[in-house]
Amino acid sequence: MIKILHNPRCGKSREGMSLLEESGKPFEVIKYLDKPLTEKELTSLIQKLKIAPIDLVRQKEKIWIEQFKGKSLSDSAIIKAIATNPILMERPIVISENKAVIGRPPQKIIDFLKH
Repeated sequence: MIKILHNPRCGKSREGMSLLEESGKPFEVIKYLDKPLTEKELTSLIQKLKIAPIDLVRQKEKIWIEQFKGKSLSDSAIIKAIATNPILMERPIVISENKAVIGRPPQKIIDFLKH
């Protein structure tokens, strides 16, 4: 089943949710701010996205700027930072069994659903 990591307060995340609803495909909504992903889940997600952990970070978030910007962080330290501060994670993210996509721009979700 398709899943979406969703933040209802984010316009892009709401747009991604609309695209999934329009597709007619069944999907599960995961409000990751209410139930943050574990470090293990984040590691698996990063592998499905085929990106480096830093590419999952919203680097303009206040928490990132105040606590992490300019520091030399290992991949595991970045994953730990996201697990501890889930607001740092890019959104929305659409996940299928073995792949995932960050829905920015939303067209990426449309392309993802075609495959």
